[in-house]
Order: sequence, then C-alpha cells, then structure tokens
Amino acid sequence: MPEPDDTVAAPKPGGVGYRAIKRTFDIVFSAGVCVVIAIPLAVVCAAVAYETPGSPIFKQRRIGLNGKPIYIYKLRTMVADAHEHPDRYLNPDQLAQWEREQKLDNDPRITKIGKLLRRTSLDELPQFFNVLKGELSVIGPRPVTEEETWEYGDARDLVLSVKPGITGWWQVTERNNATWENNERQMLEVFYARHASLGLDFRIFVRTFKAMGRGQ
Repeated sequence: MPEPDDTVAAPKPGGVGYRAIKRTFDIVFSAGVCVVIAIPLAVVCAAVAYETPGSPIFKQRRIGLNGKPIYIYKLRTMVADAHEHPDRYLNPDQLAQWEREQKLDNDPRITKIGKLLRRTSLDELPQFFNVLKGELSVIGPRPVTEEETWEYGDARDLVLSVKPGITGWWQVTERNNATWENNERQMLEVFYARHASLGLDFRIFVRTFKAMGRGQ
C-alpha cells in the first residue's frame, strides 16, 4: 500500500457536513462555469472539428464512486481514432508507455489545437457537466479505468469510496512525475482519499489555478 504524503500536514478527514458543503459547492460552481463557457465552448468545438474530422467531444469510460462505471466528457485533443488505433501513430516504445500510463510525452496523435487545450487544461471543461450529473466532483481523485483501479492494491476500496474529481492532489503536486510505475501517483491519490476535507480541497483549488497559469 502507498505511504501517506508527508509534504504537508495531514488534515483530519471531513464528515457528513463536509460532504454536504462539497456537493453544494460542486453544483453552484459548475453551473456558473457551464453558463460562462457555453459560447466559448461552442467556438472551440467548431475549431476542433474543423482541424480534424470527428466529434469535438468524446466520452471515456471510467470508474466512479464505489466502483460504478461512468463516462466522462472531454474536448477531443487527438485525431479521432487515436484510442481505437494507437498502433497507427505510435512506435513500439511509445505504445508500451501509453498502455502502461495512458499518457505519453510528445504524443504524435495530439492535434495543434489539442496541444493548446491540454497546456491550459481547457480540454477538461466538459467534465463540469459530469459534476452537475453527480458523477464527478470538482475536486477528488482522478477518474481511472477499471484496470488502473487495481494499481491501488489494498487501498483500492478506500480510493473508490471517494467521488472522483476534475482536479485533485495528484494534478497539483507531482502530476507527470508521479506515475503508476514509480508508485507515487498511488501515494498521492490515497493521501487525498484518507484526508479529504474542506482545508485540503481549498488548497487544491488554489493550486489548480496556479498550475493552469504555469501551463502545467
């Protein structure tokens, strides 16, 4: 099992009141975001579809709260068949890294607009609709595939007991340096699951905007 993160003092986990406040925040904040981004999102979708054929928004199957399958929305940042036929674009080493981490440095499948969307994290914006549906929270562990949930080992049930989020402790700390292979990603997600609270959520919320400002 991953060890706790000792880079900050561990806060006490929140209770029923915390979860109620968090859900209220999720609804109010996400509704506001959806209103603000409606027109810009339509423009970006048109640009994505114009650059490369295919739907500008795609769904990914992930595992949500208590192991329930969900489908999260994202702006398409790759060519339309990137996930169905990665072998068309990746060499054997790249393909092995993709299958292991589901991310790849200098991925040749990413479009020009996709690079900008990823650098600014704007590709995640449609996930606020998932938040309104109750499938995601604004802040929580990253939603992962069924196969990836087993990377948590004995802590799998603990992590799945927390609703996944658009941003979280992993994204605002090590992110690309913390992988499944080096066990650091598990450590960061387990830390959040153990200590989810208003104080930790506020810290993540602030750090998210700082990371976006740095293009990370």
